[in-house]
Amino acid sequence: MSWEVVPPLGACVAPVLATTGSQAGDVPRETAPPPPDPATVARERMVRMLGLRDQPPLPAPEHPRLVAVANQKGGVGKTTTAVNLAAGLALQGSRVLVVDMDPQGNASTALDLPHEPGTPGVYDVLVGGEPLDGAVQEVPGIPLLWGISASVDLAGAEIELVSQVAREGRLRKALREYLATHEKRHGRLDYVIIDCPPSLGLLTLNALVAADEVLIPLQTEYYALEGLSHLMGTVALIQEHLNPGLRITGILLTMYDGRTKLAPQVADEVRSHFPERVLDTAIPRTVRVSEAPSYGQTVLQYDPASPGARAYLAAAREFAGGAIDLTDDPGREDQTPLSPGSPQGDTPRAETADV
Repeated sequence: MSWEVVPPLGACVAPVLATTGSQAGDVPRETAPPPPDPATVARERMVRMLGLRDQPPLPAPEHPRLVAVANQKGGVGKTTTAVNLAAGLALQGSRVLVVDMDPQGNASTALDLPHEPGTPGVYDVLVGGEPLDGAVQEVPGIPLLWGISASVDLAGAEIELVSQVAREGRLRKALREYLATHEKRHGRLDYVIIDCPPSLGLLTLNALVAADEVLIPLQTEYYALEGLSHLMGTVALIQEHLNPGLRITGILLTMYDGRTKLAPQVADEVRSHFPERVLDTAIPRTVRVSEAPSYGQTVLQYDPASPGARAYLAAAREFAGGAIDLTDDPGREDQTPLSPGSPQGDTPRAETADV
């Protein structure tokens, strides 16, 4: 037994038992379990709320599908669609790589990828001729998902590429070389999702030459229809001169608000012109989809139970060719059912819609 002076009164002393564990009267202390990993807890919550354990696996493509998410009109949900579609595919077992081709770097933000100036990314690949291997990063919180970030350095890439030889095929060459490297290290990639900028410049041209497929996010408003016709013409020119294998495999209706008359009219018109290309699943206008990037997350991570998250998960399964199950979780009473062709957003308000 040792003696210890107890402050603040120096005259008061108290006996202290030795803690060496050598005395017979000592009681062994139990070690507290380590706290759970927050990332693991969040991932388990996401899997549970999305009902992923009850879903059959996605069919694996015969070869990697290279998909450019493109529309020269801004504000139609290109980046939102690229990151959430990629997350939905990865969460259902597919290996996915996201390439951010937009100098604004919004896809990098949503995937929580570092993209400060000087960070290895798409700019180094296109302008510097660096291999993709040095720019690929793992996406936090979502296994089987990788990304290549874009920084503001990419804003000057179009000017720097003008004098380069075969400038429109640089991304295609780099991707083809990287696919073999990735297969050796992590297994074969199933999807490469390329987020294009809202323009038809050299960056978008590189993406369309590198891709085999085009997915067009289309906002359910009139102006979006005008932009669609221009994009169709651009794709036709690229098919004729640069990439004969390029094809439009999907049109995804975004920002759909079933409380308005315009959205169903636009959806019906698009489906009448492209009945085989428009996905049955439409993405509702919901504030959760807009909030998620500010937390460095996709909507599937931010609010897995939201209508937007379930819509993107269903769109990913439909795009991959899997069976879609939009049945609500019976344990939740605040979910809004989704049905193909008649999507709904957040719970309707009396006067205003979410934006």
